Amino acid sequence: MKKIIKIIGIALGVSLLIASLLIFIGWLHYSNIVNKVPSNQNEKFESGKYGKYVNNFIGTGGFPAWVGGMNFPGATVPFGMVRLSPETISTFPDNNLLIPNKKALSTSGYYYADNRMLGFSHTRLAGTGATDGGHFLFTPTNQAADDINFKKDYYHKFSHENEIAFPGYYSVKFKKENIFSELTATERTGLHRYTFQKEDAKNILIKITNTTGDKPAKEGEVSVYPSKNTVEGSVRTFGTFAGRYKGQKVYFVAKFSQNINTYGIWDGSKFIANKKNRSGDNLVLHIGFNPENPNQTIHVKVGISYVSLQNAKLNLGTEAANQSFDATVKKAQVKWENKFSLIKVNGATEIDKNIFYSALYRSFQMPTLFNDVNGEYLGFDNKIHQATDFNYYTDLSLWDTFRTIHPLFNLIAKEEQRDMIVSLIQMARQGGSFPRWPSGNGYTGSMLGSPADMTITESYLKGIRDFDIDFAFDKMKAVALAPTPKNSEASGRRSIEGYIKYGYCPDELGDKSVGKTLEYAWADYSISLLAKALGSDDDYQFFTKQSKNYIHVWNPETQYFQSRRIDGSFVEKFDPLQLTYTDWDKEYTKGYVEGSALQWRWMVPFDPKGLISLFDSNDYFVSELNDFFALSKPQLATWIPDNYYWHGNEPDLHAVYLFNEAGRPDLTQKWVRWILKNKYEDDYVGIDGNDDAGTLSAWYIFSALGIYPIAGTTIYQLGSPLFESAKINLGANNLNIETENYSKENIYVKAVYLNGDLLNRHWIDHKEIANGGILKFVMRKKPILENK
Repeated sequence: MKKIIKIIGIALGVSLLIASLLIFIGWLHYSNIVNKVPSNQNEKFESGKYGKYVNNFIGTGGFPAWVGGMNFPGATVPFGMVRLSPETISTFPDNNLLIPNKKALSTSGYYYADNRMLGFSHTRLAGTGATDGGHFLFTPTNQAADDINFKKDYYHKFSHENEIAFPGYYSVKFKKENIFSELTATERTGLHRYTFQKEDAKNILIKITNTTGDKPAKEGEVSVYPSKNTVEGSVRTFGTFAGRYKGQKVYFVAKFSQNINTYGIWDGSKFIANKKNRSGDNLVLHIGFNPENPNQTIHVKVGISYVSLQNAKLNLGTEAANQSFDATVKKAQVKWENKFSLIKVNGATEIDKNIFYSALYRSFQMPTLFNDVNGEYLGFDNKIHQATDFNYYTDLSLWDTFRTIHPLFNLIAKEEQRDMIVSLIQMARQGGSFPRWPSGNGYTGSMLGSPADMTITESYLKGIRDFDIDFAFDKMKAVALAPTPKNSEASGRRSIEGYIKYGYCPDELGDKSVGKTLEYAWADYSISLLAKALGSDDDYQFFTKQSKNYIHVWNPETQYFQSRRIDGSFVEKFDPLQLTYTDWDKEYTKGYVEGSALQWRWMVPFDPKGLISLFDSNDYFVSELNDFFALSKPQLATWIPDNYYWHGNEPDLHAVYLFNEAGRPDLTQKWVRWILKNKYEDDYVGIDGNDDAGTLSAWYIFSALGIYPIAGTTIYQLGSPLFESAKINLGANNLNIETENYSKENIYVKAVYLNGDLLNRHWIDHKEIANGGILKFVMRKKPILENK
């Protein structure tokens, strides 16, 4: 028996040694890749005044899971339907035992630690945990069809040293094949420019049925028109979200600058030369160009549409037909410069500016423009609709973006925000109720709560009024006051029956009970503010009372929000540090969402005084909240999310501003600066978790300016501005943020003046800055202690 145990021990030791060796080799391989740095300079194009600060690669690396940024480096314009970007495949050798050859370690399709590139696809989500898009993958190659194994992914090896990216442009050189690939985009078209070497063949692969992450694709169709140098096609894809509403159909038209000389189609089982048409679930087109043509550069213009092939042609013809590649790049730069110039900052370091304008860049990548140039779009009822006086947007990551992104748009992108509100209303008209996370033309049912309530209410309260507020208000109430029909649970408030009957979501009636209760209470508070603004006093009184329901899941014995049963008792199993990510059986975290009980402990930003009153004392609240930050790790994007403050997800993003209401603004100032310093960097990791359609980026923007919105309300909490001054373009007027006694060491605030008047509080109301003004922070090195 002892011999057997000894043999097992030796075997385990050898296995651990081999595993460690493989990990070490893998790490060396990884380090060799990520230590190469791409550029944001191209001698053909002059850097924009603000675009020069943007690092397209921030958030494209990190651990490939919930702690990765999931951003992409490719070419797009603000809110573009087209996000033309490279897709990569795992860096590790095919025979690696630990990490197999895997596509899309990032949901956006590009992972910084990879060194193999599959090609360039036209759609994706930005910074989310969902894998959708990847439509129509183009890959230049000098290999003939006979030399390609279509049963495997075709790829090029590449190095970051040979990448260049700035807003509106991306390029990479494949050294082995000596092919230089460049990308740019308009709203609905992608432009490719491939430069081959004189002695090489010029070919392009088009994977019609491509998806990011190898999600399913069906109904692929492709047609080649050699006499017109054109390829057309379509596909239905089933990504993380699209798969929840029977798939997303997408159409494309590609126009080439040179004559198509050869062509053939791989249909999943065989390659058929000279085949012009094919349908199927696995389609790859190989096209070749005349090798005797001395012009080594091939231009490709690709128009897409979610409505029809005819609209894809129209989009291409309208936006790109008569426009050169270089002219398109310059126009894209202008569009981005117009967005960047909405906030002009001065002071701080170059790195601070890099992070700031990179964050602003990512803040304008989503939502997605969804209507074609003729105004047509595919609605939630699967019918074609006409957008007349607005642009229709989809891919609104509302559970995330209602907290920071939409408040940012309420300040500096009012026209787009109005159109997004109108889009939400159209979704509710066509689908039945407001979505939580609309993507493409369907409900995804992702996340929880009813964040559209806060998004719409806040816009209305902040002066954006050109939409049907009465319809919106009625829809909010309908969802808040009655169970959602079973066929539309993807859009309503889950477990609402219990919330209505008991004043909280009981544990027996579903998971996420604490999270739902707190989210519903926040939404109810927001609805109460809207009711008051609309003069509906009964609704105001009712929803104000409903907004206090968060109290019902507070356990005074543990001083935490906890799951509660129908009989009023609290669920006994409780560990405030257990994370939903590691508590696989949900033994301790069934009531929470993407975090721990400790991280959800602070989830009442709309009623901070009420939250503080639940604690045994104000001092205890301050002490516990301070420990929440003091015990958290300063490292960025660790593999396992922090048990204490974790900046990589939404439930506790506002928590640092709660010190203000507890009489300790100095601690808000201290920890805001700590987060800005430790949780954002100017590199491929860059942020602490999924950027969630710019949510973390917008947090940085607000906090670096010295203000932070309480979503669904008109309140901004005050912090500690990172920059010496900032000018925010509000449209007709500017809000100027100024500092006195500014220096790197002076992170605390001595006093704040609004238009020359001393503020005796640590917040401002939107109406105080809606018409512009001057917000002045007087800085100092040491804190002022108010609450002793």
